[in-house]
Amino acid sequence: MAREIDPSFLALPLRKLADAALSRAKELGVEHADFRVQRVRDQALRLRDGRLEGSLDSEDAGFAVRVVYEGTWGFAAGVDFTPEAAVRVAELAVDVARTSRAINTERVELADEPVYPDVTWISEYEINPFDVPDTEKLDLLADYSRRLLAAAGVDHVDASLLAVQENKFYADLAGTVTTQQRVRIHPELTAVAVDAQTGQFETMRTLAPPAGRGWEYATGGDGAWDWDAELAEIPELLAEKMRAPSVEAGVYDLVIHPSNLWLTIHESIGHATELDRALGYEAAYAGTSFATFDKLGRLRYGSPVMNVTGDRVTPHGLATIGYDDEGVAAQRWDIVKDGILVGYQLDRRMARLKGLGRSNGCAFADSAHHVPVQRMPNVSLQPAPDGPSTEELIAGVERGLYIVGDKSWSIDMQRYNFQFTGQRFYAIRNGRLAGQVRDVAYQATTTDFWGSMEAVGGPQTYVLGGAFNCGKAQPAQIAAVSHGCPSALFRGVRVLNTVQEAGK
Repeated sequence: MAREIDPSFLALPLRKLADAALSRAKELGVEHADFRVQRVRDQALRLRDGRLEGSLDSEDAGFAVRVVYEGTWGFAAGVDFTPEAAVRVAELAVDVARTSRAINTERVELADEPVYPDVTWISEYEINPFDVPDTEKLDLLADYSRRLLAAAGVDHVDASLLAVQENKFYADLAGTVTTQQRVRIHPELTAVAVDAQTGQFETMRTLAPPAGRGWEYATGGDGAWDWDAELAEIPELLAEKMRAPSVEAGVYDLVIHPSNLWLTIHESIGHATELDRALGYEAAYAGTSFATFDKLGRLRYGSPVMNVTGDRVTPHGLATIGYDDEGVAAQRWDIVKDGILVGYQLDRRMARLKGLGRSNGCAFADSAHHVPVQRMPNVSLQPAPDGPSTEELIAGVERGLYIVGDKSWSIDMQRYNFQFTGQRFYAIRNGRLAGQVRDVAYQATTTDFWGSMEAVGGPQTYVLGGAFNCGKAQPAQIAAVSHGCPSALFRGVRVLNTVQEAGK
């Protein structure tokens, strides 16, 4: 199916508004001005035991003008799509810069970027979820729910579907003009088992990650996820989890599946290598970072088998885009190379401020009413080209745990001390899986954990995981981000028994 920019977005007077706003900003003497129209459509469906429990459809649309005037940022936004309103918003943005100038201590300068006069980019998908009738979506979720409810031991099933269509038009005084559309989707089901006598309950959630794909991902029509196979195995996995013994706290070798490891990457590498956070400009939600700028090129982040990249180009990545909100073209770059910190996430201001050359395209806003901030790209741990399978990694462990699926996490304000749990845990005895255990959390410092990584799996173990709603900044903004990784082997990691830690 041919993909096209939503005609209703193109019907907006995009260029007239841009011309009006940028011309007025230029008349007022700005050094830089950019104009952005952004429309985000969200849909959320939620079922309980196959019956609709809640739904949400929303649309956020508006435009924004951002300027640099006498070395100071100015920003304003509006929702009236007329040239007159665009002019007023441009004037307001300059007024904001004039007012802020008195307290600005650092002159704003932007790294150079080639000009892209008129480019269009659309993410990779087959069927736009917003072209699919709601009844079809609900029927699919209800069918998936019934399959799980039909199995012995499954007492309840929660099902949900999130879908987003994001359109952006960008233009700046340098002459760049971009028009983009990206689509993403996340179907998810959770089976619940309850012991009527003890009141004990357990859950088992699907591992299918959110993806920059269309409706075909939910049906399994693109071959990206085998829903039939996963739904068929969940009841027995849940039953085994209900029977599983509680883990003995101690030090274990861990083999971690990508469905769990992506979240550790997100919290301990992704947020820690945002340059604004490392420099102390950003501390909301997650604090600053132990990976400070003076450590660039010197910090041993992990073992020599650790290679982490940032990118905006991975097909179906949630952070994949053609151009960022400063008109910077999508790229791929190294963040950790052979275990050493070698790169950060940048926007044009930070790139110029620290003399790092060109921005790598990490400036994004989640709404027309918000200022673009440095946002996480797809941050991924690279597999070994001829690396082992997950089974071969497990075979190298005498006493350990195999961890699958993400659940809760905790990390300190420097992104250094952390704790993660998961969906299911298997004991490893003499190189083989020896049944599930429960109540597991692994705990470490970021550098100790990644330093203990002895081996990474091959490309056959690689999975692109991620999240829809990474939060950052004040006012709060959300962003979708993917993290690819292989299975990996870690030696000597501290494991807690979460029940004992809770004092029960």
